[in-house]
Amino acid sequence: MERKLKVGILGATGMVGPRFVQLLDNHPWFEIEFLAASEKSSGKPYCEACSWKLPTLLPECVKHLLVRDPEPGFDAPVVFSGLDSRVAGSIEEAFAKAGYAVISNSSNHRMDEDVPLLIPEINPEHLQLVDSQRKRYKGFIVTNPNCSTITLSLALAPLEKQFGIESACVTTLQAVSGAGYPGVPSLDIVGNIIPFIANEEEKIETETRKIFGRVAKGKIQFHPMKLSAQTTRVAVLDGHTETVAVKLRAQAGLNEIKEAFKNYRALPQELQLPTAPARPIVLKDEADRPQPRLDVEIERGMATVVGRVRECPIFDAKFVILGHNTIRGAAGAAILNAELLKAQGYFD
Repeated sequence: MERKLKVGILGATGMVGPRFVQLLDNHPWFEIEFLAASEKSSGKPYCEACSWKLPTLLPECVKHLLVRDPEPGFDAPVVFSGLDSRVAGSIEEAFAKAGYAVISNSSNHRMDEDVPLLIPEINPEHLQLVDSQRKRYKGFIVTNPNCSTITLSLALAPLEKQFGIESACVTTLQAVSGAGYPGVPSLDIVGNIIPFIANEEEKIETETRKIFGRVAKGKIQFHPMKLSAQTTRVAVLDGHTETVAVKLRAQAGLNEIKEAFKNYRALPQELQLPTAPARPIVLKDEADRPQPRLDVEIERGMATVVGRVRECPIFDAKFVILGHNTIRGAAGAAILNAELLKAQGYFD
C-alpha cells in the first residue's frame, strides 16, 4: 500500500480551514501533518483554537494537534491554504519560495500570469504554467477560483465545449457561510437581501475568462466571452444559487443543451480521483429545483446542480444553478486540484 503524502493546512481555524480538516480526514492519498493559523491560535491544541461549526465530529487525528505559526519549516511537501486574503499573499509566496506546493483557496494569486486558476474538469492543461512559475519559486502555487465562479464555470463548460459561448449574464444568491465566521450580522441578513458583495462581481467576470482561456507562451490568453455579474447575499446557510442566461455561438435546442449538461464528464472522472464527483453537473427536471436545502449535498457537495433550463427571449437559454460554496467552492475544489497534481506527477 502506497504511503500517504503529508500535507499541512494554513488558516486552519478560519471558515475554510475546518472544511479542509473534515474532507482530508481519512483521505486515501493525503494525511494531515500540521495545522497553522494566526498568532492568537498558535500554540493551542486545535480543539481549543478552532470553533468547529460543522455537522460532524472534530476528527480525533487533529483534536490535540498544536496549531503552529504559518511559516515554512514543516515536514510536509504540500500545503492547503485557507488563509484570509489580507495575509495570504506573502505567506503563500514564502512557502512556494521554500519549495512547497501551495494549493490555495485564497484570491491573492489567482490572476498572476503564471499561476493556474484551476478547475480540473475544464482546464487541466493550465498546469503547464507550473513550469514557468518554477523560474521564480522552488515550489509553486495553484489556486482554485472564487466559489461563485466555480459553480458558474462548471455549468458553462459543456456549453462552451459543444456550442461556444458568446456572452453570459449571471445573478448570484450567495449563502452567509461565504462571508466567513461570524459573517454577516443577523440584523442585516434575516428577512433581507444584501445586493452587494465586495469585489465579487469583478472576480466572476475576470476569473471565468481566465479559466476558459488558452495557454500561449507561458501566459493565459483570456476567453473573449462577455460576462456580466450581479451578486447578492441571502439568508441561506450553505449553497450559492445563480440565475444564468447565455448567448451561444452555434444554434442549439433545449434538448441538446440538456443533453450536454447530462453527459458532461472530464479528466477527473476518467482518472477516478477520490474527491471527483461521478457527475460534475447534475440536471434536475423538477420545475422548482435546484434548492439549497434539498440539493446542495448532491455528489457530496462537489457538483454544480442545474435546473429550469428554458428559452430566453434576449439570450439563447437561461437556467438556475447551485453549488456548495465551502465544499466545491473552496476546500473540496483545492483538494481535487491537489489530487490532479498528484495523479499527473507534480508532487514527485
